[in-house]
Amino acid sequence: MKYISDTTEFQIPEPSIVTLGKFDGRHRGHQKLIHTMEALKEKLGYATAVFTFSIAPLSLVEGEPTTVITTNEERRANMEKIGVDYLVEYPFTEEVRRMDPRDFVEEVLVGKMNARAIVVGPDCSFGYRGAGNAQLLQRLSHLLGYELTVIEKEKDDARDISSTYIREELDQGNVAKANELLGQPYAIHGTVVHGNHIGGSVLGFPTANIQPPPIKRLPRFGVYVSRVLVDGCYYRGVTNIGKKPTIHGDYPAGAETYIFGLEENLYGKWIEVQLLEFDRGEQKFPDLETLRAAIEKDKEFAAAYYERHPEIYLGPVKRM
Repeated sequence: MKYISDTTEFQIPEPSIVTLGKFDGRHRGHQKLIHTMEALKEKLGYATAVFTFSIAPLSLVEGEPTTVITTNEERRANMEKIGVDYLVEYPFTEEVRRMDPRDFVEEVLVGKMNARAIVVGPDCSFGYRGAGNAQLLQRLSHLLGYELTVIEKEKDDARDISSTYIREELDQGNVAKANELLGQPYAIHGTVVHGNHIGGSVLGFPTANIQPPPIKRLPRFGVYVSRVLVDGCYYRGVTNIGKKPTIHGDYPAGAETYIFGLEENLYGKWIEVQLLEFDRGEQKFPDLETLRAAIEKDKEFAAAYYERHPEIYLGPVKRM
């Protein structure tokens, strides 16, 4: 995959099939767009290209950061994994925000992206004040020489699947429902960092700590059954999301994971923690002994979950 970011000066040299959006979470609706692009690639032979912004547009429009289900780094990893040919993360500057919708289509999508086909949902919006839409794309398609495909929204019962819907479920700790909407497990990626070392030396449960950036939308603080990818292999895990209220000190929100059957030093290694099921909310225990007993129960909860779900793959990643 060719990755283009933080520049407006680029040119995709080959004809492309373009889709555009935030792609926050790469949920089932996003996957429908990408599958449609892949089908068109088989038919037309063009490259597939995803256009998105380097920051969430609302961050500039409303003047404050917006949290995201997937960070730019995670989105890039996702797009590379599924085989997109080009990922463009365009700078969302004040000049870009005020761009006329027609100029955006002509200069960016057709000009820089070399779009010969465009795939969007019926509610797509772009350009100044979001005035550009699927109807404008349809009118311009004949003038600018691209084929437009508008696909229906993916639904969960009667509700559109969206990043907003998924955030609502995450805020309640409903990761099983969020995963259903995502079509894949909600995940946190990161490099293992040093914590307070209480998990291993004091409690007897060594853990891997990762510190997601503040922009990452975390679920309700608490304990979750998890699956952990380390060095190309999946392991069972129990993950605490939160600020360690029982331990003295002021800790930023992070993910702390006990990995079953893995005792090696993981500091400095990149891991992926996938949350599968909510266990319990974050609690402040009166002492470390009570915390240790709670962790034992969390491990039992996770073991029982995996007993009930033998379909969850563990072991080396299967390469296609």
